[in-house]
Amino acid sequence: MAISRKMRDFVANGSMIRKMFEEGKRLKAIYGDDAVFDFSIGNPDLPVPQAIKARLKAVVEADDGDLHAYMPNAGLPEARAAIAARLNRDQGLSLEGAQVVVTCGAAGALNIAFKALLEPGDEVLVSSPYFVEYGFIADNHGGVLKTIPALPDFSLDVSALEAAMGPKTKVVLVNTPNNPTGRIYSAESLARLAVAMERKGREHGHTIYLVSDEPYRRLAYDGAKVPSPMASYANSIIASSFSKDLSLPGERLGYTAVNPAAEDSGEIVAALGLANRILGFVNAPSLMQKVIAGLGDECVDVAIYERRRDKFVASLRASGYELGLPEGAFYLFAKIPDGDDEAFLSLLKEENILVVPGSGFGAPGYFRVAYCVDDKVIEGALPGFERAMRRSRALA
Repeated sequence: MAISRKMRDFVANGSMIRKMFEEGKRLKAIYGDDAVFDFSIGNPDLPVPQAIKARLKAVVEADDGDLHAYMPNAGLPEARAAIAARLNRDQGLSLEGAQVVVTCGAAGALNIAFKALLEPGDEVLVSSPYFVEYGFIADNHGGVLKTIPALPDFSLDVSALEAAMGPKTKVVLVNTPNNPTGRIYSAESLARLAVAMERKGREHGHTIYLVSDEPYRRLAYDGAKVPSPMASYANSIIASSFSKDLSLPGERLGYTAVNPAAEDSGEIVAALGLANRILGFVNAPSLMQKVIAGLGDECVDVAIYERRRDKFVASLRASGYELGLPEGAFYLFAKIPDGDDEAFLSLLKEENILVVPGSGFGAPGYFRVAYCVDDKVIEGALPGFERAMRRSRALA
């Protein structure tokens, strides 16, 4: 056997998102780009804010001599300070640059956080539906992902989370706005979660850490404010990136931030910086760190995503689909009409529509649609969504 049993299983049961994305590329090669409607992957399509483009051009033209050099393990000090300042403005925190570690995307941020915190066999609790790669990332560092179903409206079931916190629980992972549901967790639920974590930590004789994965924080609609998990709980770490709010996914620029009130916060930051090195990330791209050193309040035009959301939801509901109105991110999470994921997604595929089954997020009976695509893709797909629903009803 050339590869390990674990990796053989992982390959067989890998990310459904990527599988559907690859299927989209295959179908486009056959039918042409305009005939395939690919909603599989959260790859932002909005332009990078002009201020970021201008900053990138200025940094390249200045070429200060270490433009492409290695950065410190924890990141360029100016970049760390700029990220801390932005988090303070957004969330009412009191971070300094020394509490921030720059990473290769939010995935890099989660990897170094789990590397720093987890002992073999430690549990990471997460509310489902959830981003499927959390399980792989926890496993990377000897952790075990334990999923707790959300309430029917996809909000946190704090009572169930508390009941699941056992002697091996080391981390509770939250993702708000949530991928795939678009749910924003309320301040009240986060406050209750913090109390539950403190209570269970005392009961089991060790600290339970809150890790907040929040790359969609700035993509919130209808004037909604995203409550800060870090502000609710002292022993907390933020893992995030600029992939979604600045449309920079390919630049692999993310960060962790450690609550200064956390126990042994300095030790945690040191462990995060070393984990950056020994996991092979070494440092986030130097060019983009220099760009982010001048970071202000730049963001993509969220109103475009909101407009797409409104039209898409209204059209799908008119065709008979059941789905809530997402509060943030850029995903719809709709019910499978007859509960048969494979059969219904086959109907959509016959219309050259690619979505991701809810089973890929721990929630069978639903499917996820990423609407970070050109408007013409949405417009072109709507008749196919309607036909698939009619055929499903006729087969029922």
